[in-house]
Amino acid sequence: METAPAAPAAPGDQATLGTKVRSATRWSLINTMVMRLGNFATGIVLVRYVLDPAAWGVYGVAQTVLMVLLSANELGVSLAIVRWEGDVRRFAPTVLTLSAVSSGLLYLSLFAAAPAVAGLLGSHEATAVLRVMCVCLVLDGLSQVPAGVLTREFAQGRRMIIDALNFVVSTSVTLALALHGWGAMSFACGAVAGNVVALVGCALAAPGMLRFGWDPAQARALLRFGLPLAGASMLALAVVNADAMIVGAVLGNVSLGFYMLAFNMAGWPVRVISETARRVSFAGFSRLADDPKALSEGFGRALGILMSATVPACVLLGALAGPAVEVVYGATWLPAAQALPWLMALGLARIAAELTYDCLVAIGRRRSLLVIQGLWLVTLVPVLVLAARAGGIETVAAGHVLVAGVVVLPAFLLALRRGGIATRAVVRVCVRPVLGGALMAGVLVLLRRELGEGLWALSATCVIGLVCYALCVLPARTLVRGALARFGRGPAGQQESAAPAVPAQKQPATPARER
Repeated sequence: METAPAAPAAPGDQATLGTKVRSATRWSLINTMVMRLGNFATGIVLVRYVLDPAAWGVYGVAQTVLMVLLSANELGVSLAIVRWEGDVRRFAPTVLTLSAVSSGLLYLSLFAAAPAVAGLLGSHEATAVLRVMCVCLVLDGLSQVPAGVLTREFAQGRRMIIDALNFVVSTSVTLALALHGWGAMSFACGAVAGNVVALVGCALAAPGMLRFGWDPAQARALLRFGLPLAGASMLALAVVNADAMIVGAVLGNVSLGFYMLAFNMAGWPVRVISETARRVSFAGFSRLADDPKALSEGFGRALGILMSATVPACVLLGALAGPAVEVVYGATWLPAAQALPWLMALGLARIAAELTYDCLVAIGRRRSLLVIQGLWLVTLVPVLVLAARAGGIETVAAGHVLVAGVVVLPAFLLALRRGGIATRAVVRVCVRPVLGGALMAGVLVLLRRELGEGLWALSATCVIGLVCYALCVLPARTLVRGALARFGRGPAGQQESAAPAVPAQKQPATPARER
């Protein structure tokens, strides 16, 4: 079976495709904002009134392992549902069979190895939580085909309903059990309950897609397509979660709890923007893969918009880390503020790296992704181990930023250049957001020192900082307008362009995979 990308949209189809992309983006943005605000509010309640740093750390160990395993849960074959041309019903049954078998075997292996894994990460009490939470592996494997069909069809309205039901059920179960003293296990049970609802919702939203079948030729083609992506995705999530594993193993559960809180706070702006984009980005980039000029233009504009939107939020949280942590979570969690500024810088680097990852997947440079992610992981682990032993969570976060800036981003730029996207074009769209962010950070630090940390003083500081950033970035408004006007279009308006993309992980079939 051919693994060719979807054919370019014919001129007569451009209006329909453009409407689908824009509608999907709007629904995705609403969905992401609502879900993130809900998760944010739930986290505040649990952290302030129910869980201590040690319990949060136990949960963090289980969630870290789950995220890494989810990256290769279905061997990467589910992306064929979005990427391949032709009638999806021809190869969906084989995809579902491969996904279900691989996720089931992975869960059985984890169930047996859970005590050793928890001990290796410095948290023996996480064994039971691991075994329950990773039931989500099986549910995720079954969800991949119907969820992929929704992504392929840009059906983000239906996806929002599914995610809302998942959130209501998982949050209700988690809060009820946490208030009854279940600790970290409450998260595991809530996640499983929510994923069951998501599976049922996906099956109803994409009827006929939960049908098993087997075609040996299709299976071979799917594995050739998916295994490099699964390997790259596993390496990518290993990179993202290596810090949590090392902090837990070297510094213990309490430090891990503080670090996890800081990491989650650093991810607020990243996840809101990136999750909105990734629900439509892979399908969009796939439609530009055969037109290098349109892909280059779309990538540059997407990166410019993504950076312009994310930099001010990252700078605000980084420069005002202490007050932000204390106001939101309470003074007990102030040690988390030590790592937050560095993790905000890492968040910006991740956005650029993740957008690049999606672009490289779209143009078929999977081996480059494997090499870069392997280089990242090999470089990162020893640096983080040394950083953890030399200091605390702050040095670990700083080590993460060092590796990303010195090793990873240059490697991604080289891969982009080989894929036809000039380094100069990438740098050009990032200059104003970066300079504006540097100016904004300096203003925030100065005003905080002069005005103090009262509520009104911090409010004035934030407003002035944002105004300074806007004045610096405002001259780039024509770039943003051009991007919006050309969103989804290639040369001569023949193709749909991509929205800003996100990390090179497989598209999540079920939500709430936060650290």
